Amino acid sequence: MSITTQTIPYDKIAQVPTFTVTSTDVANGEELPTPQVSGIFGAGGTDTSPQLSWSGFPEGTKSFAITMYDPDAPTGAGFWHWAVVDIPASCTSLVAGAGDDTGSGLPTGSLQLKNDAGLAHFLGAAPPAGSGKHPYFIGIHALDVETLGLDAGATPAFAGFNMSGHTLARAVITPWWEA
Repeated sequence: MSITTQTIPYDKIAQVPTFTVTSTDVANGEELPTPQVSGIFGAGGTDTSPQLSWSGFPEGTKSFAITMYDPDAPTGAGFWHWAVVDIPASCTSLVAGAGDDTGSGLPTGSLQLKNDAGLAHFLGAAPPAGSGKHPYFIGIHALDVETLGLDAGATPAFAGFNMSGHTLARAVITPWWEA
């Protein structure tokens, strides 16, 4: 699989400027390390959210959202592995493991939504064996509102719908994993 643009899977919504995202754990175009692979679904990892840092986002950013999405999951709609909204604009990094089942490493006021497995924490990669390399789009979304006003029952797709009119810029890092 060849990923040709940083906007996939966001190419179906309005294009926005980019900014910089880095990680000490994952790298764009590289294989996900074992900690970012699923342990819950038996893929051999520990479901540890990666360390992330971001900079260069636009003035006027009032909050951030973070998502991790696999568009190649065999569901017809992809698979949301992680979604966190209402991250204060003063936060520009997360430590590894911030997305645990209690959100212990997330800043106060942040809301970790349930992923497509119904779990409100980071879920590592676990594509079906033989389905090839799956890209995992980790997006940092700079928003023009302090809160999206969502409750804990909101889905990542609904968060994306609500972000669409408020996204000032987006930074994406895309590692991959294959079972």
